[in-house]
Amino acid sequence: MSEKIIIVVGFDQREAVAFHTFTQSILEKASLPVAFIPLAINTLNNYKETHTDKSNDFIYTRFLTPYLNNFKGWAIFADGDMVCKSDIKELWDLRDESKAVIVVKHNYQTKSRQKYLGNINENYPRKNWSSLILWNCGHPKNQTLTPNFISQQTGKFLHRFSWLNDEDIGDLPLEWNWLAIEYPINKEAKLIHFTLGTPCFLEYQDTDMASEWYSFHKRALEGLGK
Repeated sequence: MSEKIIIVVGFDQREAVAFHTFTQSILEKASLPVAFIPLAINTLNNYKETHTDKSNDFIYTRFLTPYLNNFKGWAIFADGDMVCKSDIKELWDLRDESKAVIVVKHNYQTKSRQKYLGNINENYPRKNWSSLILWNCGHPKNQTLTPNFISQQTGKFLHRFSWLNDEDIGDLPLEWNWLAIEYPINKEAKLIHFTLGTPCFLEYQDTDMASEWYSFHKRALEGLGK
């Protein structure tokens, strides 16, 4: 079988258009077959959401990625509020068997205390590290990430990768999770993350780098009504 890239994408019906725009951006540039797994909460029959502090439907289910892949091989998790400007194979090629996860290790203070849909946007250690994860699903330390285990853990524990040691967490270049608005405009960004809100929301439709999102969104809609 030819190599394929498994991509688990956060899905929330309130911003479904963001999911479809993101997958469009990946498909346009990919040089290998890709298989998308939408993290739609209604499809995750073995997981019971017990957290009450979620800002979207995939804030905790992202940690199911190794489980959804039978704790084998590699997979990418990505928030749905992104667009990919480069071949996703470039990210896939950064796998390192010695690491349990590989992420962009952001170190910043947010510019806004509020984000999309009125959600509170707090600063905390390792903020946004978990928004794009290159998962080594077969790594022994990731075997603990069962649905029951995840449902019982706090956001602090999960989003800071507290089941791992620091040496288990690899580094990705910042260009692979460039935070629109939070960071300066970057024409060389490989993956743009609209972490405060995608341009599908009225208050974010004219923000920094929104034109990049609109270009993929437009092509996702081509052919409709013809």
